[in-house]
Order: sequence, then structure tokens, then C-alpha cells
Amino acid sequence: MATHTFALELTWTGNRGTGTSGYRDYDRAVLARSTGMPDLELSADRAFRGDRARWNPEVLLVAALSECHLLSLLHVAVTRGVTVVDYEDAPVGTMEQSGLGGRFTEVRLRPVVTVADPGHLDLVPQLHAEAAQACFIAASVNFPVHHEPTTRVAG
Repeated sequence: MATHTFALELTWTGNRGTGTSGYRDYDRAVLARSTGMPDLELSADRAFRGDRARWNPEVLLVAALSECHLLSLLHVAVTRGVTVVDYEDAPVGTMEQSGLGGRFTEVRLRPVVTVADPGHLDLVPQLHAEAAQACFIAASVNFPVHHEPTTRVAG
């Protein structure tokens, strides 16, 4: 079994001079850095007094699930001899808040996959199933990740 480690530096940059002296007295601005990658400017979601122009943890979780499925599907497609020429997704995550905390209840991936060969249309549902099993991120969450795929043929 291979073990992989992922590291970054996360810094709160939202101290307006008085720290967390009051709920409205600090910014939710955060900077994420990892060697060799562009910095990410993060914040809380707007509902939690965050900056809508910055990535928030909830959107990043949905993005991670979507990208993981994409990369897993591309890998499975290659191993099955299926040429994918385009892939788009418009995923949606649902989170329920209860008091101070909350949790995601589901994420819906809605990938639109375009294949080169019309003869491969029938294989794509199996590719999605295998990709769902292969995705590290989906295997790590405790809520369902649903798939609502659409398949197209190039041209």
C-alpha cells in the first residue's frame, strides 16, 4: 500500500487590528500556500460573513469531489480504450446547518462527457461507476455523492 502526504501552509490574514474582539470585528480572510502552486485566497461563505470573491471550504469540498471524479474517469477511460474529448461538470453540494455546526448531506455531480467514438456510448455509465469507486475524495466523505451524467458524441 502506498502512502501519500499532502502539505500546505494556512494563514489567517483577517485581523483588522483587534483580533476576535467581536464577531463582526475580524475578517474571515485566509491565505493557503503550497510549494510550487499559486496561492489561494480563501474566506468563509458569504452566509458566514465571508468574502464571496474568495474560495470557501464548502465550495472547495464540492470542487475536490468533482475534480476527483473527472480525473478518475479520465484514467478509467484510458484503461478501457475510450477517448474522452471534453468533460464539464456543474456539481452542487447541499449542507444543513444545525446550531453552530452542520454537515454536508449530499453532493450531486452532473458531468457532461463527450466521447470521440459513438460505439463507446454504452461504456460510459460503467466508466462513471468505476470512477466513483476509484475517487479518493468520495471514498473519504460520510455523505452520498450522486452522479447524474450526460454523454455526448463529438462532432
